[in-house]
Formats: sequence, C-alpha cells, structure tokens
Amino acid sequence: MYQLYYSPGACSMAPHVLLNELGVQFEAINANTPGTKNRSQEFLKLNPRGQVPVLVDDGEIIREGAAILIYLMDKHQSQMLPKSGIERARALEWLCFGNATVHPAYGKAFFIMKNATDPAAKDQLLKAATQQIDKYWAEVDERLAKMPYICGKNLTMADILLTVFANWNGMIPTPITLGSNVKRLIKEISNRPAYKKALTTEQVEYKAAA
Repeated sequence: MYQLYYSPGACSMAPHVLLNELGVQFEAINANTPGTKNRSQEFLKLNPRGQVPVLVDDGEIIREGAAILIYLMDKHQSQMLPKSGIERARALEWLCFGNATVHPAYGKAFFIMKNATDPAAKDQLLKAATQQIDKYWAEVDERLAKMPYICGKNLTMADILLTVFANWNGMIPTPITLGSNVKRLIKEISNRPAYKKALTTEQVEYKAAA
C-alpha cells in the first residue's frame, strides 16, 4: 500500500487527489509535527530537503511532485496522461508548466512575504511577483476560453495541479486575478469527489472558486 506524505493544502494535494481518482489504497500521512508546520523527524528521514510530497511504494521512496504524478499515472494507466504521441507531450507540457513555472512563481511570493523586512520594498517586490502570477493565469484563462480543459477536451493532471495552486491566492495579501474561464475550471475540479475527499482529509477549505 502506498504512503503519501503531505502538508495540508500544499502542492502535495495534487498526488493526494490523483490517488483518490485512481481508487487505490493508500495511507495519507501529514508530514508536519502535530500542531505545527515543522516537518517531523520521521519525514526528514525520507526527504532531508523537507519538501512534500513524498510517495513510498513498497519501500521505494519517490520525491518531487511531477515525478510522483507521472509515476502513478503510468503505473495505473490513467487517462489523465496519454500513453504516446502529441497528446502525451501536450499533457506533460502543461503539467510541467504548473510544476516548473506557476509553482515557483508562487514560491517567490511566499519567499518575499517571509523574508522581506522593509515594508516599502516588500510591497514593491510582492507586487512584481503577483503581476507575474497574473500573467500566467491570464494565459491559462485565454486557453480555457477555447477548450474545456487545459489540454483540450479531456481532463489531465495539469488541470488538477492548477486547481491546487489557485487556492493559494488567499495566502497572499496582494490580489491575484482569476478569469471567468479559470474559475469555471477550478470550480468543476474542486467539486470532483476525489478532490473533495482530499480536502476533507487534509482539513482544507477551498475558497478560490467562490
């Protein structure tokens, strides 16, 4: 049985939702020390970087969110990752866009919030960071104006990953704009039974689709 180490509401929610979608047995384990946001010693033995998610499969430890998602979709032949051709390339392209472009953009904003001490500089830097996030969401919104999901007519893992990120907007004091097409998508995805089950397990409220 899989063990998935997560932090509530973090990017680890994407593989949490995926495991629910796949309908496989797994144990969801909060990587934090009870009552805190500090990583537990048990978790740090699995990943000294202190980063979630981490998946354990029959003793094999897999780190990095994109690697975990691709591994699970390939292993269980999920339709959210086509097997070959341009369809697979497109699904991977947008999954990587979420993992390697949108995620770091939010990470930069969180870093500024935590480390910038001068109020004026902090506001300026945070404004610049959120403007970049806005550009990415505008690109997604424009694409979703032409198709139901980010890769076309079929749901892919990128749709779920972007839905996870959208809920981070409430953690940032500078407003971030989500277009009507993005709101349509994240409302649909966050209401899927697999997503709602992950929200309940992690005790997270989804507010971005309101």
